[in-house]
Amino acid sequence: MRDSFVHKGKRKILVDYLRQRIGISDENVLSAMNEVPRHLFIESIFEDFAYEDRAFPILAHQTISHPSTVAEQSELLQVKPGEKVLEIGTGCGYQTAVLLAMRAHVYTVERQKDLFDFSKKKLRELHLYPKFQSFGDGFAGLPTFAPFDKIIVTCGASTLPAELLKQLNIGGKMVIPLGPTDEQVLYRFTKVGPTEFEKEEFGAYKFVPMLGSTNQ
Repeated sequence: MRDSFVHKGKRKILVDYLRQRIGISDENVLSAMNEVPRHLFIESIFEDFAYEDRAFPILAHQTISHPSTVAEQSELLQVKPGEKVLEIGTGCGYQTAVLLAMRAHVYTVERQKDLFDFSKKKLRELHLYPKFQSFGDGFAGLPTFAPFDKIIVTCGASTLPAELLKQLNIGGKMVIPLGPTDEQVLYRFTKVGPTEFEKEEFGAYKFVPMLGSTNQ
């Protein structure tokens, strides 16, 4: 597949939708969504629908999130160029690519080997290079590279992973969906002291579950 003028035109329509209908106002997010070719991260049978606000199945019985969800999580993260961002759940690599387009220094972890291999290959094909891409347990984060300015969790967690909060800088933010498998609530935690956090709630979503360990 290639990135044609038709694809670019559909991306512009998607970005207009995200701005006008979803209410995304962070121009850094909108610019990144306009730049990243989402159709290259999904199966070719879905190509014609890649820029609709829909989720699609990917490898390992997972899904690529709705563009609106990617945009909303990215906006809540308040990423500044050059910040260290830890992503839990690389998936197919689309959210990773958006964060890289926002000029973040991205460290990303994926527990599904099929998705780890796919995303690594796809990002390289697009000349996109995270600072570190790991096959491992997202619950553990990446303590070797901590602390991080921002952490984004792209899968639903039944409980708050305390280890991830430890890996945030003071003033850092973590965006994470929390709750049972059928529906989660999206939260943003801001670290205001060594063990103190402010919590904000942003409504109900449905993410694939966050799982421990790894899956070969």
